Amino acid sequence: MRRTLMCSAAVLPLTAAMFLPTTASATAAGPAAAGCAAVRVPAPAGTRIESVTAARRAGGTVRGTGVVGGSVADVPPYCEVTLTVTHPGADDHAKVRVWLPAAGWNGRFQAVGGAAYSAGDNGVGLGTAVKGGYAAATTDAGIGDALDTGWALDGRGRVNAALLENFASRSQHETAVVGKEVVAAVYGRSASYSYFTGCSTGGREGYMEAQKYPADYNGILADAPAVNWDEFEVATLWPQVVMHEEKTYPTACEFNAFNQAVLKACDGLDGVTDGLVSDPGACDFDPARLVGTTVLCEGKEVTITAADAAVVRKIWDGPRSASGERLWYGLPVGADFSWLAATQTAPDGSVTGRPFGVPAAWVASFVLKQPSFDTSTLTYDRFAQVFAQSKDEYDKVIGTDDPDLTAFRRAGGKLLTWQGEADQLIPTRGTVDYRERVDRAMGGTKRVDDFYRLFLAPGTAHCALNGGGTNDLAALTDWVEHGRAPQTLTATLTTATGRAVTRDLCRYPMVSRYSGHGDPAAAASFRCVPADRR
Repeated sequence: MRRTLMCSAAVLPLTAAMFLPTTASATAAGPAAAGCAAVRVPAPAGTRIESVTAARRAGGTVRGTGVVGGSVADVPPYCEVTLTVTHPGADDHAKVRVWLPAAGWNGRFQAVGGAAYSAGDNGVGLGTAVKGGYAAATTDAGIGDALDTGWALDGRGRVNAALLENFASRSQHETAVVGKEVVAAVYGRSASYSYFTGCSTGGREGYMEAQKYPADYNGILADAPAVNWDEFEVATLWPQVVMHEEKTYPTACEFNAFNQAVLKACDGLDGVTDGLVSDPGACDFDPARLVGTTVLCEGKEVTITAADAAVVRKIWDGPRSASGERLWYGLPVGADFSWLAATQTAPDGSVTGRPFGVPAAWVASFVLKQPSFDTSTLTYDRFAQVFAQSKDEYDKVIGTDDPDLTAFRRAGGKLLTWQGEADQLIPTRGTVDYRERVDRAMGGTKRVDDFYRLFLAPGTAHCALNGGGTNDLAALTDWVEHGRAPQTLTATLTTATGRAVTRDLCRYPMVSRYSGHGDPAAAASFRCVPADRR
């Protein structure tokens, strides 16, 4: 990442004098001009801090590193403190970066989660937080970028347990501890409130914090969370297994024809045809209805076959055992097939599957310990074995599915989540399943709503509301700091025709329904009703 420094590119060593603000204005607004120095903070239990450096950054446009990329403009000047944390005997070196606004600090601390196999932020989330006045922190957990799993196995071909523990839970907790200490040392006072924000892997990390370290944060915004990791990661290879076993590989155009048919059949179930399916759970479209119809694909007419429909039905239904037992949930109806059901064509014209890299790496490296294993060749029987093995070995390590959030509730924490109903990477029903298990474990929906609320976004893909698509963080801070629990989340959604519309996302288990009058592009034209009142 390219960063422009506010002064010379000096990086101060740990031996530099610790700075504490000496004036009230510096304490309230940010570090004084000379205050961006390495600070001494206590090492979290079981760790040693190997190094601390500090550097002034000019802000401006921050460009995200790695495959995720992205950028954020107009970031104000900030101080970057970087600490390297190790666990004696583990030979790991996890970096924690803390960005502190040079002026205008809002008194809050925000930790930012990662994506795929990246434990932390690539700079865009940190820049966005600083732009909003937060002191922000993230960690790399001592591992690599979003699609890098080269760290999974050690030299003897065994899973690197220390780095997996860092990725699963340990480094996020230590970031909370260290990050808040840095904030207190630099500003001369502790943050008034602490928040965690993340989507996908970041969402899973937020849930892990609530489950395992319930006192770390006042509020957790954990979107499209990758909970049930040991199950859903294997389950998202199911489309590849189905195509391989059925020897049928529909094209992207053919898959899209089924989604268009779903939209046509179920769009109006909420009272208006507007390019969004508000409640996919009420959509009972049978793929067989499309058999025999023709679609235009790359200028050629293609006829949908019974084999195509059977593949789609199995993908939507999700993985099952040989006896018919549901193992996990399938691709949401209406979600894009192209990520999990991708194919490739050889020079001789033969077609094979092309598995999505994240679940493929999980199965090959972590479950089978064979990084070169071709997951496109999994059979139904082998898939079931791998699914069971993943659960047995990793549920307690990274499953992040403990429904007992009693300690988090007692600590006064608030957990807020949204997820797209058309999430193409993490089955939305898995998140709903977790929420329902929490309801059963903790006294029912009404009691759980006191501290944990879930919102589902119609027609929305994986993490697609990130970057300002909804007022989620504002809603969370209002809930934490003023006790006003969000009844809805305001969001900008994109319809099937590409039109931007506003909607108030309904709190699960409510669903959105057109009121019968008003502009279908306006949130005020809809109301939230129980899902069974249709």
